[in-house]
Parts: sequence; structure tokens; C-alpha cells
Amino acid sequence: MIPLRDVIPSRTTPYVTIALIAVNALVYLYEMTLGETALEEFILYFGLVPAAFSWVAMLTSMFLHGGLLHVGGNMLFLWIFGDNVEDRMGHGRFVVFYVLCGAAAALAQTAMSPDSVVPMVGASGAVAGVMGAYFVLYPHSRIVTLIPLFVFFHVMEVPALVFLGLWFVLQFVSGVGSIAAATGGEPAGGIAFWAHVAGFVAGVSGVLVFRRPERQRVEWWNDLR
Repeated sequence: MIPLRDVIPSRTTPYVTIALIAVNALVYLYEMTLGETALEEFILYFGLVPAAFSWVAMLTSMFLHGGLLHVGGNMLFLWIFGDNVEDRMGHGRFVVFYVLCGAAAALAQTAMSPDSVVPMVGASGAVAGVMGAYFVLYPHSRIVTLIPLFVFFHVMEVPALVFLGLWFVLQFVSGVGSIAAATGGEPAGGIAFWAHVAGFVAGVSGVLVFRRPERQRVEWWNDLR
């Protein structure tokens, strides 16, 4: 399922969400200008290597990506869910929340693969935290979703609880599968599923601290019923 947009208009301009997308896009464009060797060195230096954990690299790794689909997918999800979460938290709180969710995701993945020398990159963990916050804040929302059916494409509204719930379950099951694969001797690497799981859980719990009570009222609900 490919999300296209949600049905909730933001009441404020999502300056932080826009800035995060811009920074991630600019960093990726810079990556594209590097040669193969220079890019590998860049990723190794600014990415998070669990076996050589660095708090600075944990932060910088959130703004690096391994390909166009990687950065494009993350930024699409951030754009769809980030504006509304930022709206309910305020700009300053949203920045702190985003970074903390990314940190929780990185720490979890590091704990699962502490000896890995493969650099972790991507905003997926932080974006997962935003999705977890949306899950709590907007349970009645719907996500306009593109669903490929063989050679046809169908667009439909999917309840946010269903869309985000299925996404989380898929990440968790895939994470369990990655443990089984590692136990079987398969090489580590690929998608950091436990970063997604931890980021989402951090978002679900952290939103209770970072949301602003005076922004609880949502006028759009009457239009959805």
C-alpha cells in the first residue's frame, strides 16, 4: 500500500517538516555528486556503525540515505504524517520528538546487531516515530492509499489505525525474521526492521509527553463522519 495523503488539513504551516524534508533532499543530492569511493567513505564516516557506536553519527545518520526510493519513501511518509503531528506538538517540541525517536530507533538496532560493521543510514526510525504519534493522535483519520492490483491501480481510503497497524505488524514480523536469518548464519545488513519497530513504539509513548493539551480539539472530525 502506497500512501498518497491523509484527510486531515493542518491548521499551521509545518515549517519543521518542510525543513527536514529539504535537508534530507539536499544531503541526498550531495551524495549523488560523489564518486563511488568517496560515497562509501562519506557513508562510513557519517553513518552509524554499531560496532563503532558514536552519538554524533547517530544524529548524522538520520539524514543519509542509500538510494532514491529510500529517501523518497521516507520523505513521502514524513510529509503525509509529519505536518499533523507537528501541528499538535508545536514546532520546537516536534524537533526534539523527531530526534529522540530517531535516537531510540538507532539504539534499538544497535542493540540487536552490536557487532555489525555495516553503516546504518536513513530517517526511517524517526519517521516511524512520527507515524506512531499519528497513530495515537488521529485514530479516526483515513489515509488515501494507492493499492496495486496486478496491472491495475486502485485508490481508496484506509483507516489510519488499519494502515499504520498493518505497517507496524509487518515491521515486527520482518524483524523477527531477521533474527532467525542471523541465527541461521545469513549475513547482517539490509533493512533495519528493529529501528522501525523501536521508532514507532517511541512515537506511541513519546507523543503523550510532547503533545500540547490546548491543541486537542479537532474540527475536521465532523466532516469525516
